[in-house]
Amino acid sequence: MSNVAIVTGGTRGIGAAISKGLKAAGYTVAATYAGNTEKAEAFRAETGIHVYKWDVADPQACHDGIAQVVSDLGAVEVLVNNAGITRDGWFHKMDYEQWSSVIRTNLDSMFTMSRPVIDGMRERGHGRIINISSINGQKGQLGQVNYSAAKAGVIGFTKALAAETARKGITVNAICPGYIDTDMVAAVPEKVLEGIIAGIPVGRLGQADEIAAAVVYLASAQAAFMTGAVMTINGGQYYANG
Repeated sequence: MSNVAIVTGGTRGIGAAISKGLKAAGYTVAATYAGNTEKAEAFRAETGIHVYKWDVADPQACHDGIAQVVSDLGAVEVLVNNAGITRDGWFHKMDYEQWSSVIRTNLDSMFTMSRPVIDGMRERGHGRIINISSINGQKGQLGQVNYSAAKAGVIGFTKALAAETARKGITVNAICPGYIDTDMVAAVPEKVLEGIIAGIPVGRLGQADEIAAAVVYLASAQAAFMTGAVMTINGGQYYANG
């Protein structure tokens, strides 16, 4: 096996922690990013992790980008579909671009990224696909009809693909993080953030490394019997049996 892992949105926030966690576990990691080349190059210089720029909502860009990763590093053993965006707003004021941009990046990317790697995984009889959903895909969230719909779709995608690929040695699982201490959450107004933390039974935000640790486990041989699962990592804020 080539031990190559792709992490979409892998240079910042939760994705950066996942990239670093997989590298520490012995994987050759390709971290994708969509826009900020300066920060991506700083991440590459700091970590030694390979970075690639493409839009996960663009099928051709994904096909070409994955082909480049395979040419550079080898066959993809692990795919972590982490990239996501928000375009929040009340539904009665939401326009189609706010809706479709989130659906394309957060849900369509499950297809555009997974389809180019699935044939190779089936041929080799081994693969790991790990999809990052969200607590808000489980419970919904005011002002995030688009985001919640996409992240709920990720869970359905995970369960269906897991059933299709189980006998081929490929596992497909999802992680639903709660509120994690990232730049995105740090941008929330202080009083709003205080209210969020007050609603988390453990009394704090999660850490990106805690999500990364779960990804490393799901990528490992020890998780071979775990597929179609939804791991909730949210400090007890919302309980679901997956």
